[in-house]
Amino acid sequence: MLVLSKIDAAQQSDLAALLDRCAAADGHPALPEPQRMALGRPDLGAAGARVLLAIDRVDGGQGLVGCAVLSGASDGSMALHVMIDPAWRSSGDIGATLIGQALAVVPPPRPVRLWVMRASPTDDEAARCLAFVPERDLLQMRVPLPLPDAVLSGTRQLATRAFVPGQDDARWLAVNNRAFAGHPEQGDWTMAQLHDRLAADWVDLGGFLVADAPEGNGLLGSCWTKVHQSSQPVLGEIYVIAVDPSHHGQGWGRALTVAGLEWMAARGVPVGMLYTDAANTAAVALYRALGFEVDHVDRSYMRAGGGAAPVS
Repeated sequence: MLVLSKIDAAQQSDLAALLDRCAAADGHPALPEPQRMALGRPDLGAAGARVLLAIDRVDGGQGLVGCAVLSGASDGSMALHVMIDPAWRSSGDIGATLIGQALAVVPPPRPVRLWVMRASPTDDEAARCLAFVPERDLLQMRVPLPLPDAVLSGTRQLATRAFVPGQDDARWLAVNNRAFAGHPEQGDWTMAQLHDRLAADWVDLGGFLVADAPEGNGLLGSCWTKVHQSSQPVLGEIYVIAVDPSHHGQGWGRALTVAGLEWMAARGVPVGMLYTDAANTAAVALYRALGFEVDHVDRSYMRAGGGAAPVS
């Protein structure tokens, strides 16, 4: 087992290949984008992350069979993601070993969130044995595109335009951080984080829609879209959507969502997708009204602090 705060080019290549194998087997990205981006940097520690590698040395081999990624969240907790090579998932308890080693790295007072994609009752039991309790359900919801006329006619009209780098950066950050105040992943973004995301190879600024505030001194809100071309079917994601809190309750969230979905539908994307917290009942109700249904649940499990995992 290797615990690294810095990774070299060969380790980055091995990690990328492992994540691709997991994604192909699971039909789901193995890591959220911020963690995957962190693994692309040689100095993980500078990005607030660490990676633990499980290496197979049987018969002289040295293949990567699993990894755990620890990363900091804005609320002071540590997020923990574990990936096991599909060929090794029935070979011993690599996942529990990685989690135990990761917990030993975290200072005991610091809470840890273990994330499991497409969580199941089996995952609930495995987490319980390691003293984690279910904390948060993140719903992935999908809708066929294009949207029906009844949805479009029932949506408030809103003029949008493409995000302009250098003009909208600070205004977008201000709205995002007000809208997501206290959110462990989306809140408290910095300008550097925004610029990192804007530099990603998938970004199409034409699909980064913003709406100017009627007062003329800021943004009313935005809908940033992301097209997953390698998915089957191709998915068009509502990547980040926010309405300035001063304009809540006026129908602009629905209008921005529809604007993003219509932009993607016009480009031939057959399915819209987004993530939302199950506890955000207002958002879930809005998306259901637009035709979204839950595809699966990603779940986080909370443990009060690091330190050694319990022995079951």
